Amino acid sequence: MKKVLALAAAVSGILAFSAASAGELSVGVTPVPHGEVMEFVKPIVAQQGVDLKIVEFNDYVQPNLATADGDLNANYFQHRPYLETFIKDHGVDLVEVCPVHIEPMGVYSRKVKDLKNIPDGAVVGIPNDPTNGGRALLLLHSQGLIKLADPTSITATVMDITENPHDLDIRELEAAQLPRALDDLDLAVINTNFAMQADLIPNRDALAVEGADSPYVNILVANPESAKTPDMQILVKALQSPETRKFIEDKYKGAVLPAF
Repeated sequence: MKKVLALAAAVSGILAFSAASAGELSVGVTPVPHGEVMEFVKPIVAQQGVDLKIVEFNDYVQPNLATADGDLNANYFQHRPYLETFIKDHGVDLVEVCPVHIEPMGVYSRKVKDLKNIPDGAVVGIPNDPTNGGRALLLLHSQGLIKLADPTSITATVMDITENPHDLDIRELEAAQLPRALDDLDLAVINTNFAMQADLIPNRDALAVEGADSPYVNILVANPESAKTPDMQILVKALQSPETRKFIEDKYKGAVLPAF
């Protein structure tokens, strides 16, 4: 009888824990824009019985480790290339749940009005660091300005250009210097954060921007167990809702774009 009572007590404890944790999701974020987007969807998922716990981080390592360990159900702060590298470097089991937004890299110019009319020999500035340099080359490739040996490689360099029909003079500069150098260049491929500092807005001023198919889309990430839960699907639906799309478009004025 004592064993039966002990077993009943253990089962009761498990059920109590499950009841307490059912309908709750903990999500790690960095403050802007990720935390702001999560705060927007919090009342939306609450209407469907999900209590969203938003945990802010100021680094890119702890949210992934906490998600892999199960201390968090999910996180939202990173793009796909970062996730893939993190998994490889740390040996953790994390999965992409859904795309949410992109902070698009754009092609800007004060001299060229349309990329179809780019002059031969045009001087094009791109970031000189490997991550953003490869990203800029992928954007130029997508616009048909160059061809890369592997158009899926995020580590592409100028040495990987196989065709350059306009004989573009591609110059690698510090990413932060590109907006200031724009007057001396025919084109520049600029990260959104640096573009905005120069009052350049992607959907207003860029001749081309990355699309939702860019590998640099920011994604919701989870461990394999939490990714499959009904509560997570409620969060996904809220993140990819028309209401969230409008929030992103209205609040960030093109500096952040929906990727769904």
